[in-house]
Amino acid sequence: MNVRTSSLIILSLSILLLFTNCTKEEIINNKIPIAEAGESRIIELQESEGSATLTGTGADADGNVVAYLWSQISGPNASEIVNEGAASTEVRKLITGIYTYQLMVIDNDGATGVDTVSLTVKGPVFLTLIQQPSNNPDEVHIWGNSSLNGSGPGQPEIGAVSWTDGSTIGMRAAFKFDLSSIPSTATITSAKLSLYSNPTPINGHHPDDLRANSGSNNAMLIQRITTSWTAGTVTWNDQPASTTSHQVIIPHTSAAFLDLIDIDVTELIKDMTGTNINNGFIIRLQNEVVYNSRVFCSSFYTTAEKHPKLIVTYKN
Repeated sequence: MNVRTSSLIILSLSILLLFTNCTKEEIINNKIPIAEAGESRIIELQESEGSATLTGTGADADGNVVAYLWSQISGPNASEIVNEGAASTEVRKLITGIYTYQLMVIDNDGATGVDTVSLTVKGPVFLTLIQQPSNNPDEVHIWGNSSLNGSGPGQPEIGAVSWTDGSTIGMRAAFKFDLSSIPSTATITSAKLSLYSNPTPINGHHPDDLRANSGSNNAMLIQRITTSWTAGTVTWNDQPASTTSHQVIIPHTSAAFLDLIDIDVTELIKDMTGTNINNGFIIRLQNEVVYNSRVFCSSFYTTAEKHPKLIVTYKN
């Protein structure tokens, strides 16, 4: 080996050693990037499976953040991270419980920083309104025909009846519950109406064969009233108007007594709340043909448990 060759080898080794030392020094001195996974928060589950957005950031004091990676650390189920490689991503298929997510950021020198965030998912808060008033001032038993006007605020029964007393007489009833405590922005999830057969009916088929329900075609309707009314002034020929929209049809029954428990009136209550006016319900026979009756206890009946009852479930 000549002197020239030896000198070249030594020079090459010196350059390689210098480069190696610089690279190690740069890596050692590289500052770790900072990951921010966002603030932990609580969300309300709106549907059976909810979603939320995770918003993270990354910063590197001596370089650039070049990559992000979201992952789920814990939770009540395996959620779906839509775009795990983005700074912000939607997560889906959330159920009630507490989730923990990790955000990793990577800088241009391959260093990583991590941060975690928790997401608490709660089910929607449902509120329940139960109305079963006694002596309801917004209730009236309506009876009559084209030439006979009658009404009976404060009567112990209400009903849907068509009978005769020398001439055909129809009977209907109007009643209203106080829904003012339900916010106009609330979402009605369910509404159930219960009407209880009068065990001692005054109208209809009596007294030889005492029964609240009679006839071969006593199917009845529950409708929403669309105009204002006052119980003390309602008569057969001046009764409030109603609509067939979302009306509930109660089928015929041959049972002498039959309580109507938890009839679904959700759509009717939706129509009475929010931006609409609550004018209450009217009940009537579907076909007002004589000798058919459905007779129920009113809010003036002696037994409070048999008063008309409405249960409304909603969320704000």
